[in-house]
Amino acid sequence: MRRIILAVVLALTVSLVLAPLAAEAQQEGKVHRIGYLANGNVTTSGPFAGAFRQGLRELGWVERQDFVIEYRWADGNLEQLPALAADLLKSPLEVIVVAGGPGVRAAWQTTRTVPIVSALMADPVATGFAASLARPGGNITGSAVQFDALATKQLQMLKETVPKATKVAILLDRANVNEVLVKSIEPALRALALKGRVFEIRDMHNIEAAFQTARAERLDAVYVSPSARFGRHSGRLAELGMNYRLPAIYEDKLFVEAGGLMSYGPSFIELYHHAARYVDRILKGAKVGDLPIEQPTKFELVINLKAAKSLGLTIPESLRIQADRVIE
Repeated sequence: MRRIILAVVLALTVSLVLAPLAAEAQQEGKVHRIGYLANGNVTTSGPFAGAFRQGLRELGWVERQDFVIEYRWADGNLEQLPALAADLLKSPLEVIVVAGGPGVRAAWQTTRTVPIVSALMADPVATGFAASLARPGGNITGSAVQFDALATKQLQMLKETVPKATKVAILLDRANVNEVLVKSIEPALRALALKGRVFEIRDMHNIEAAFQTARAERLDAVYVSPSARFGRHSGRLAELGMNYRLPAIYEDKLFVEAGGLMSYGPSFIELYHHAARYVDRILKGAKVGDLPIEQPTKFELVINLKAAKSLGLTIPESLRIQADRVIE
């Protein structure tokens, strides 16, 4: 009888010890499904997706063994984001990665339960996505940029580059107007003794008309506001700036690489790479509403000296020494 009792006790003990290990092994063997909703296409947004996957690999995740990603590409057509988000959520996803206000809103309006990690968004408290940065409380977290401060810095750099400038063309994407940014532009212009002429771009096919008007009205420079659609047409916008001899500042270095004058903004590669850390914590059991929304710390200044020379400008030494990259 004692032997039987000891055998039963031993069996129970072993089962209690092995049960958590078995559950852990089962969790480790699970293939997690991640949704990825992109404003651009494989060409324009591919490097960002690559940075996100690289971030997961550095955290020990193996693609197709530990996770798979379901992609949806808007190809710059932001009005398609709600339908793409709905289609994406037909799959049993554990987390969705997005970037930008329209993408975040499209995902948020589709689900209030699946965690959403935004690589980049405007003030999530002002837009109603989160209760606070420290404790979002809902199903959205990630990185948020202070676009008002960014716009002020960009205009300062533009004025420093074109010191005689008094009038600036402000290009806004009508499909994605950042109200926080818009409200910050007027006081920033006033502080720099500049006057702004706002152009709301509704159709990229007619973007040249804005540059024609800016040139005809003898505006001195152009500020191109952050926009996924503008980013998709970075080459065209850079070309128009040079053709109409209007110095311009952009948010993304893609414009400068395409021939534009200068850009200043957060490192998008770094932001997508950082998004992997949020996904890692969520897949390991963290509650999305408890993960603080962070602000990027790395910003990039890229200057095209060839474009500056073509425009008859001399880049101030104060900006050259700040530049993360100078294109000769």
